[in-house]
Amino acid sequence: MILIGHRGAKGHMAENTLASFEKALQLNVDMIELDVFLSRDNIPVVIHDKTIDRTTSGFGLVSSFSARELREFGIPTLQDVFQLVNNQCDINIEVKEIKAVKSILDLIDSNIFSKDKILISSFDWNALQEVRFHDDEIRIGVLTETDLELAIAFAKFMQAYSIHPYYHLLTPENCQKMKNNRLKIFTWTVNEPEDIIFVKSLYVDGIITDFPDRV
Repeated sequence: MILIGHRGAKGHMAENTLASFEKALQLNVDMIELDVFLSRDNIPVVIHDKTIDRTTSGFGLVSSFSARELREFGIPTLQDVFQLVNNQCDINIEVKEIKAVKSILDLIDSNIFSKDKILISSFDWNALQEVRFHDDEIRIGVLTETDLELAIAFAKFMQAYSIHPYYHLLTPENCQKMKNNRLKIFTWTVNEPEDIIFVKSLYVDGIITDFPDRV
């Protein structure tokens, strides 16, 4: 089973920061999960929200700031994370806006970071179609918190690598269906001990968690 640090090690350090990713590496994760928007100068930066209000001391849209300005608020670029991780684990990039797809793929192609260690996921399935349009090999993960049947059908159509379902959706039956369709199951965000025991009993392929040390 793959251990996936949610926004790094969000339960221990400020989410989506270099310190959080460093902590996740120290906790021996197999993969880190992070979120990407574009800065004003069209550089992929790592932040969950479309504004910087919740996670920094600043206010405003991510797209209103340059990557350099965002760095001053503690928001790293995706390139910063590639350099920090340096192929020590896989990276699950959650695309937050479709317009970021091309910039993300260009960055991946221009890097020494191994492409086969990248997994791109999104709740915006149009964004995943855009990824597949530009790259027919990179691993894709279909995020869902509602309709698992539809997600399975879409994942098969897209030749996805994995489905990332909200853990409350999981049953032995639908987990078996995903496995029968050769789809990896990376479930989120599983933090409480009893929930970790539950998803392990379903033999999921990966657990996305704020507390990698609990799994």
